[in-house]
Amino acid sequence: MGAIYLVRHGQASFGQADYDKLSDKGQKQSEILGTHFKKLVTPDNFYSGDLLRHGQTADHFLTGFGDSCIPMITHSGFNEFNHVEVLVRYKPEWQDYKVMALDLAKNPVPKKAFENAFLAAVKRWISGGHDHEYEESWTQFQNRCTSALEEVIAQSSDAKNIVIFTSGGPISAITQKILRLADRETFSINSVLANTGVSKLLFSGDRLSVSYLNNYVHLELAGPDWVTYR
Repeated sequence: MGAIYLVRHGQASFGQADYDKLSDKGQKQSEILGTHFKKLVTPDNFYSGDLLRHGQTADHFLTGFGDSCIPMITHSGFNEFNHVEVLVRYKPEWQDYKVMALDLAKNPVPKKAFENAFLAAVKRWISGGHDHEYEESWTQFQNRCTSALEEVIAQSSDAKNIVIFTSGGPISAITQKILRLADRETFSINSVLANTGVSKLLFSGDRLSVSYLNNYVHLELAGPDWVTYR
């Protein structure tokens, strides 16, 4: 039986014009995970989505792991959905980042206002009633993520431990298929996935199961201030 460890990226640059890069805390979170992982598992293969935050998480993980020369296989199937497009289809005026920042600044808690708007935007996306407006529909996204996992398993017949650096969306979509969850439950999972949280899958032949979800004990051991979700 083999194991696949799905690692959500470290804290990204939430609220900045360029979200797709790790914050200083996100870099350290990834290093902490690598140091912790070294004590537990010796992976056979490493995969990563091709977004900047995925690659940076992998790089800092390997620093903590103590071997920065380990080959990393890039697979775009593990990329997050286009959250900018999903948000802008719901609020077209937020195509301009300055307009979005001004709108949010009018709220007592800008971060909460953004989260509420984003949740509404995601609900619109997954409803299926506006698929023609998106470059990638919710169904297409689900299929992309699960197909990527199937490819990794097919290519890893001799591997016992596989690490994949990805995002909350793919982790949720993959978990949804295995556990046969409804869309609503899927995004309930997504909302609580911690940065550098690890979800473990077990596979053998055609069998695939969830061993655990969203383990971030490495951050808790480092101190509660290291636990973040955005």
